[in-house]
Amino acid sequence: MSRKMLVTSDAVAIALVTFAGFAFHGETDASILPRFLLSFVPLTIAWFILAPLLGLYPSETTSKPKHLWRPALAMIFAALLAALLRANILGSMVIPVFANVLAATSALGMVVWRGIVILLNRKGREAR
Repeated sequence: MSRKMLVTSDAVAIALVTFAGFAFHGETDASILPRFLLSFVPLTIAWFILAPLLGLYPSETTSKPKHLWRPALAMIFAALLAALLRANILGSMVIPVFANVLAATSALGMVVWRGIVILLNRKGREAR
């Protein structure tokens, strides 16, 4: 998978996990868009700051299952940074439960997504 495709799909994965969080709370109509963006945008910014710094885009880390701990760890830190960014935007304090749930669910979502990427990369190599 190309780096451009991986970056785009990472953003989609973050959007899906964020939407799943709202759906879990029974909020899925268009009125959630501002609150959705208040979670999605800081998380995406934090992810794209940390992911390259932690080496999550070279093919070495996107093709081997032994590297799946990397996106999990990166997303935990990204989610905590996002919670700080979100609180700053809102002019409020970080809610610890929100930050922890955001970190755990986002890390799980990114590991699932990056696991799928590894499978897709393997199938692509086998097809050649």
